Amino acid sequence: MANHTGWVDFILVGLFSQSEHPALLCVVIFVIFLMALSGNAILILLIHSDSRLHTPMYFLIGQLSVMDVMYISVTVPKMLLDQVMGVDEISAPGCGIQMFLYLTLVGSECFLLAAMAYDRYVAICHPLRYSVFMNHKVCLLLASGCWFLGSVDGFMLTPITMTFPFCRSRVCLLLASGSREIRHFFCEVPAVMMLSCSDTERRNSP
Repeated sequence: MANHTGWVDFILVGLFSQSEHPALLCVVIFVIFLMALSGNAILILLIHSDSRLHTPMYFLIGQLSVMDVMYISVTVPKMLLDQVMGVDEISAPGCGIQMFLYLTLVGSECFLLAAMAYDRYVAICHPLRYSVFMNHKVCLLLASGCWFLGSVDGFMLTPITMTFPFCRSRVCLLLASGSREIRHFFCEVPAVMMLSCSDTERRNSP
């Protein structure tokens, strides 16, 4: 028990360790992050303020912009802040929270894209009944369902991944993946599972 724990700190290798010019890469990523953040924020503001855009299509696009803003805000700011402050560790609770938010937003966005495809299908194939099939109540139900299904994805995978035993001792680390390093700039399920001391393939097999 002294060699295993579920609360070990992880090391995020990130993108900058493999770059010859990490400062320049950090600035480029920061600029792109600000552009994506401001673009989605402007789109949300325009859809909310212009009554002509209060249609099902733009409502779903607004939800997609909200997800995109939250999606990039979960991973990119910490990556940039760690690079500036010279920190590369993340605690197990922080890793779990980041993983849950990432899985929730990715899952929600996938379901929302399916809802947007359904919206376009109704608009093209059933234009005369579009206002019946895609009224305000249906849009709210679709958006709520997308957020709910995405959160279910996060609630299912995050506890399973974070309850795997992770190593603290040097011997255990050598028997596992060799380090606490996550070969990514944020916590994702496959990268974290590779660091487990247990046989994850056997546990995941039917």
